[in-house]
Amino acid sequence: MPRLGADMEAGTLVAWRKQPGEHVARGEIVAEVETDKGLIEVEIFISGTIARILVAPGEKVPVGTVLALIDEDAVPAAAAMDAEAATRAAGPPGAAAAGLTARVAAAAVPAAPPSPPPAPGAVRLRVSPAARARAAELGVDLAAIAGSGPEGAVTRADVERAAATRAAAAPGGEVPAAAERVAGEEPAAAERVARMRQAIGAAMARSKREIPHYYLATTIDLGRATSWLASENLSRPVSDRLLSGVLLLKAVALALRATPELNGVWQEGRAMPSPDIHLGVAIALRGGGLITPALHYADRQSLEALMRSFRDLVTRARTGALRSSELTDATITVTSLGEQGVESVFGVIYPPQLAIVGFGKVVERPWISAGAVVARPLVTATLSADHRASDGHRGARFLAAVDRLLQEPERL
Repeated sequence: MPRLGADMEAGTLVAWRKQPGEHVARGEIVAEVETDKGLIEVEIFISGTIARILVAPGEKVPVGTVLALIDEDAVPAAAAMDAEAATRAAGPPGAAAAGLTARVAAAAVPAAPPSPPPAPGAVRLRVSPAARARAAELGVDLAAIAGSGPEGAVTRADVERAAATRAAAAPGGEVPAAAERVAGEEPAAAERVARMRQAIGAAMARSKREIPHYYLATTIDLGRATSWLASENLSRPVSDRLLSGVLLLKAVALALRATPELNGVWQEGRAMPSPDIHLGVAIALRGGGLITPALHYADRQSLEALMRSFRDLVTRARTGALRSSELTDATITVTSLGEQGVESVFGVIYPPQLAIVGFGKVVERPWISAGAVVARPLVTATLSADHRASDGHRGARFLAAVDRLLQEPERL
């Protein structure tokens, strides 16, 4: 069970996408896990054949629990490792196997017998445990529900909508007692938001307890960046136009190359800088709550590619279709409250990361340029960083690099 949040302790295995005997390739989605953040698609980080499934759909297990055994491609029998040893060896978030698999030799672990084939004409329903329990409570036929989750999975909200629709269609407007509270998604949404707030609160409390934060801020003139962006977007169709936020993301990513102390995680009592730059982007969810999935290799993507990746990430975050790597790989977080009218934001570091960058609202203010006072679009950029891994001098160099890069937007 991968750790999909700083203080995640357990997750519920919702469904397997692969079965014993099937070959899997690195990067494939093999399972779905339900956490306080929603339904997450879990990737495999090695290639091989599924030898045995150890956790059945519907089971809630602690982080680090071995979910399945994999016969890794070209692994000798001497390298076999049993489930108990694999659990002890489950690494930290972002480790190569993310605690998902134990590498075993085919001769050492016999495959579990295959599941019986479905009856002719039967359709295998994909239903979350919460939805299945709620359907039993409300007396709703799952087979009659069109799921809105990933690949048509039936969610608890789908069940409650179906119950509400049935109640509204009942003769004389009679409402079954169990369905009286299911007008829309309110109960389920409130429960999800409450769980998410608890998870966020636990992570932030841990951060303020354990991480010695230091804070820096600078004001950046975005005159050149906004002018270049307006000119660039004139030649683009509306669907392909760039947002100013993508310039900020790319500038942060490139500035991190010069200050690697800010890009990484704190593990085993020391800072571990990452060779790759995966920007965690703070995304507010429509029903409430916050999630920070990663934009992978942000420094290597063009502005066009980064814009597409960002739009896709926001869409999937808000529809519950994120991948496990997007919740475990972030090496630094970027947050912005500019759309809410906030001019500066000093974030709390998301453990085990080493820093968080904040941007406020772009405001037009007096600015001295070439000895004259002129009106310029300005933004406040902030940095909250872990003093165990870096100091104010390095943090200041990072913010200066972000400023410098935004003065040459055409080079981003």
